[in-house]
Amino acid sequence: MRLCAARASNARTRMTTDAAVQAGPASGHTDQLLEMYRRMRRVRRFEERASELYKATEIPGFLHLSIGQEASAVGACWPLGPRDGITSTHRGHGHVLAKGLDVAPMMAELMGKEAGTCHGRGGSMHIADPGLGIYGANGIVGAGLPIAAGVATAAKLRDAGDVVVAFFGDGAVAQGMFHEAVNLAAVWDLPVVFLCENNHYSEFSPAAEQHRAALSARAAGYGIGYAHVDGNDVLAVAGLMTDVVARLRAGGGPVLVEAETYRWHGHYEGDPERYRSAEEVAEAKERDPLLVARRHLAAAGVPAAQADAVDEEIDKEIEAAVQWARSLPEPAPETLYDFVSAPRPALPEPAPAAGEVFRSMDAVRLALEHELAADPGVFVAGIDVGAGGNVFGLTRGLAQAFPGRVRDTPISESAIIGTAVGAAMAGMKPVVEVMYMDFIGVCLDMLLNQAAKLRFMTGGRASMPLVVRTQFGAGRSSGSQHSQSLEALLAHIPGLTVVMPSNPADTYGLLRAAIQDPNPVVFVENRLQYGLKGPKPPADHLIPLGKAKVVREGTDVTLVSWSRMVQDALAAAESLAAEGVSVEVIDLRTIAPLDRETVLASLAKTNRLVIAHEAVRDFGVGAELSALAVDEGFWHLDAPVTRVAAPPTPAPYAPSLERLWLPSRDTIADTVRRIAAV
Repeated sequence: MRLCAARASNARTRMTTDAAVQAGPASGHTDQLLEMYRRMRRVRRFEERASELYKATEIPGFLHLSIGQEASAVGACWPLGPRDGITSTHRGHGHVLAKGLDVAPMMAELMGKEAGTCHGRGGSMHIADPGLGIYGANGIVGAGLPIAAGVATAAKLRDAGDVVVAFFGDGAVAQGMFHEAVNLAAVWDLPVVFLCENNHYSEFSPAAEQHRAALSARAAGYGIGYAHVDGNDVLAVAGLMTDVVARLRAGGGPVLVEAETYRWHGHYEGDPERYRSAEEVAEAKERDPLLVARRHLAAAGVPAAQADAVDEEIDKEIEAAVQWARSLPEPAPETLYDFVSAPRPALPEPAPAAGEVFRSMDAVRLALEHELAADPGVFVAGIDVGAGGNVFGLTRGLAQAFPGRVRDTPISESAIIGTAVGAAMAGMKPVVEVMYMDFIGVCLDMLLNQAAKLRFMTGGRASMPLVVRTQFGAGRSSGSQHSQSLEALLAHIPGLTVVMPSNPADTYGLLRAAIQDPNPVVFVENRLQYGLKGPKPPADHLIPLGKAKVVREGTDVTLVSWSRMVQDALAAAESLAAEGVSVEVIDLRTIAPLDRETVLASLAKTNRLVIAHEAVRDFGVGAELSALAVDEGFWHLDAPVTRVAAPPTPAPYAPSLERLWLPSRDTIADTVRRIAAV
């Protein structure tokens, strides 16, 4: 049974609040009351000292404090166990402390010290420890919500009764990620509480200027439970959340909880706060969560001296953390590259495939099937990948073979990638699909700021073994929004691995290697090659990521390409051989990390370099290879480095213009012929 629908929520919540005061989880147990107070006092004092240290320039960067919101953090985390998860916000110190993070390394993290929680890589806005169920504070408003859906997906697949609490502010409701995450959680019936700390301001703007619909109405629109609670009363929050969490553990679906509270400081430290009056802040402080908790303690017969002793205990704890953090060194220069990517297993180059003929589309399905069967942590998700078997039929039959592990999603790319991020941090190996490469722009934050950076920003605490499958391909009049080759955009993001196979056997071996890899991999297929036939490799076929391959030996010119263009490069090389021009063809296979060594070794042999790719020429991967040749291979060059690529215009629709726009085996051959003659 879910929590109350929107129209009955206020009455039901009042009942929950009264019960929490009289017979809730802490009533009659002064040790629990004191522990709630202790946790709130820890948050308050940590934030106060952080404010002082920031003013003294001992804490760099940005600082967003949660003073005034202690009760919502502590109360929400009160019923959670070690395996339960939370995601947080840029104002997340209170949440992670309430979930159990140690104050000393956390203070060191704020100071940018090597011994900090995240080795000084995350700072105030990016603290995480998945080992404690803390899946990250986040500097992007609303970004924690799709990640929470991913953690909850992992919990549901494991069926262990774990729940997730996703903290967010009222400003995040305007983000598309809020809609996508809540809708996905509702459709999948995930064990997640979306907890809005409504402090009435979205940065500098009053909530009334940002939204026209109440959260209760939004919850009803998504078909999920809703409850409102006094976010300044820790007993009320803990009582409500104890009920909500119990319902979720019993199989209930997602719930939206609105905890009404107030932040005493500005949006950030240094905020001039011209958008609200001092009188408004002073009035809000009359509902100080710590004073409310003290009144509960007094009503339970706890002497004031006992609460004062807690204050003194926490003051000493925080001060000791400050002094310890001050004494620590900053990260050493030689650690600059640490935590960008996880070490990947060394794989030998396999023998060439020699089996029966199969197609690239078969390779995709067989690779997914193999990994789903071999590892229960693998699951597949995306738009129409389940019942529909993918728009190209690549996953047909997998949903029936692996019930619950091949999952259809709404058309919500940010939620799809965010789910992969959260599930990966929670120990799963998600393989998610973005239907067309062009749609990467819709969910770029989840790749750019989450998947690619979280391992680094958490100092290696977050693991990110996920695969994003997508496809592209010009040449069939798909138009400017369905034909783009965007690998340069993705390769420019440190932390992402970008793979683009050129034949069926490589598609199988690279996809299996990507799924087993501990890093986030974007696996880009060319849809015009789904019907391409080639020899089938053995089932254990794996190809090392980050390694290019010389697919044709030559002595006169090095020709580098990837994906479908490799087939055109090979055809051009074959035609040139009849003219006496020996072309060495390199298939990059992995775009990032780039195999510089193989390219430079070939250049040292041929002294000439031509690069052919389907993506537009300007600022592309070909430009990076050209820079490599001029920088590290300069003394080997006997001719200009030349690129064969599409001109810098969007892909045309008209077939006549598209043929002119796309490179071909003839334009490749003409270019290589010219460079060989220099």
